[in-house]
Amino acid sequence: MMEKAFAASVYDLVAMRARATPQALAIVQGGMRLGYAEVLACVDAVAADFAARGLVRGQRVAILSENRFEYTAVQLACAKLGLIAACLNWRLSDAEMRHCVELVDPSLLVASPRHLALGETVTNGRPFAAIDRLGAAGETASVAEPEDGLLIIYTSGTTGLPKAAVISHRAEVARMCAMRLDMGMAMTDAYVSWAPMFHMGGTEHLLATLMCGGTGIIVDGFDADALVDALEEFPIGWLMLVPATIEPLLERLEARDARVRGVKAAGCMADLVPSATIAAITRALGAPYLNSFGATETGMPPLSADLIPVGTMPSAFPKRLSLLCDLRLLGADGNEVPDGATGEACVRGPTLFSGYWNAEATNAECFAGGWFHMGDLFRRTPSGYDFVGRSKYLIKSGGENIYPAEIERVLFADARVNDAIVVRRPDPQWGEVPVAVIARNDPSLDEQVVMQMCRDALAGYKQPKAVRFIAMEAFPRSASGKIIREEVEAMIG
Repeated sequence: MMEKAFAASVYDLVAMRARATPQALAIVQGGMRLGYAEVLACVDAVAADFAARGLVRGQRVAILSENRFEYTAVQLACAKLGLIAACLNWRLSDAEMRHCVELVDPSLLVASPRHLALGETVTNGRPFAAIDRLGAAGETASVAEPEDGLLIIYTSGTTGLPKAAVISHRAEVARMCAMRLDMGMAMTDAYVSWAPMFHMGGTEHLLATLMCGGTGIIVDGFDADALVDALEEFPIGWLMLVPATIEPLLERLEARDARVRGVKAAGCMADLVPSATIAAITRALGAPYLNSFGATETGMPPLSADLIPVGTMPSAFPKRLSLLCDLRLLGADGNEVPDGATGEACVRGPTLFSGYWNAEATNAECFAGGWFHMGDLFRRTPSGYDFVGRSKYLIKSGGENIYPAEIERVLFADARVNDAIVVRRPDPQWGEVPVAVIARNDPSLDEQVVMQMCRDALAGYKQPKAVRFIAMEAFPRSASGKIIREEVEAMIG
């Protein structure tokens, strides 16, 4: 039992705050307001329900729900019992959803009323429950250990199917600390959880807030007026804003003549936001803009310590190393590259995830040499770390990660496609969007048909926003005959 004295799970830290400040405001969702003692009572009732169903440490509970308090209660109940909460992306197609469920083989799938029908479709005979009807009497013990998995967050895979990233209690606690150290946040600062809870933006920072004793404001998707309400009532630590949300928020702040109570930092992905927009939102909020670079696998680190001052219109976006992580830039030979040379970002530290579920070969490759290889290329200069490109060509669209392989596998399933490639195109609203470039052998394959193929197989945000048809010989190719993606990108403008 001595080892337990050294360890604290995510549940344990939230329970500590409930004992220390039971009446402090923990959760706000519309008109519902819950103190820490009330939140803990709800969580313990869900944990008792899970225990009564025979769920035991290490098993997975899949969650299919929009943002709501019950989602967080299920995650914290999992945190108490050592279960892993697999956060399903309700935007996926049925085929993609079934893959995600089968991959982690959950012992229970819970769904909100909005998603009950889909949940029943993809559960494939597994135990199933309504998320808003969970709860039982009885006592349960907190048994999770720091290295136990807490969350499974699905990430797009270069193979074209989602991978299941496992994030431990240790990683979540370290990420909470790193973020607050980098941004100078107060422990009781509030967080607005509007991004989907199947992403880190909706889940991770809400759990971190509850571990610290702050207030978590839950919003069902982006709602500019709901954000303004929160900004006027609460001191906010980090206000997460992806590129497509900034202009709508600016409009509502101005229209309502909002009086912002205080924000420590706002935004993310500064590279994808016009400099004038960065200047405008920082002035409106009175807060710097976060020049971030992180991942589901790493958290906000490794390069999210730079804050762009209020009113600044930056012309470059060098990154600064986050605390609690070590970063090396490695060349193709596996050796560290000199300053000024391009290398792959490789990370070590307590914020790292625990690998991908049921993906031994992928994990061996990603963690080669004892470092996590991110697949992102940087160059270290006197001003910081300059992003060079993505070694596996990731498209970041409105905060979502899209790998071309996801779309290309759909295109190549049609015999009328001789060859195809998907590239990114800059977009003023989403930052980047995918465009399909196809050489066809049958004119019946037109843009409408391609779009329908993608609608049938892919989540909406992954569907190409345009289709270009070109001759087979027009594809630029390397000496080995491989299509050169960057040159196709330049062709389509």
